[in-house]
Amino acid sequence: MIWALGAAFLWLIVANVIAMLPSRDQHWRFAFALIAVGIPILGWVTWMAGPIWGMVMLAAGASVLRWPVIYLVRWLRRKGAEPAE
Repeated sequence: MIWALGAAFLWLIVANVIAMLPSRDQHWRFAFALIAVGIPILGWVTWMAGPIWGMVMLAAGASVLRWPVIYLVRWLRRKGAEPAE
């Protein structure tokens, strides 16, 4: 359990350091890489520490990567508002 939480907290530290670096593409490349690495870590944390810690880490990751989450919610709203064919 401690390794899974350690990996999650290391992911959070790396994500915050990356956010402080200058970027030409507003960090989207890094965001996709962090998502690709973070999903397996989130599954590992949930499996090892339980669903409560999994939800805590999901909320922490969503707060760090808030713009991809905001764009996902906007996209889902647009898809839900379109008339069905």
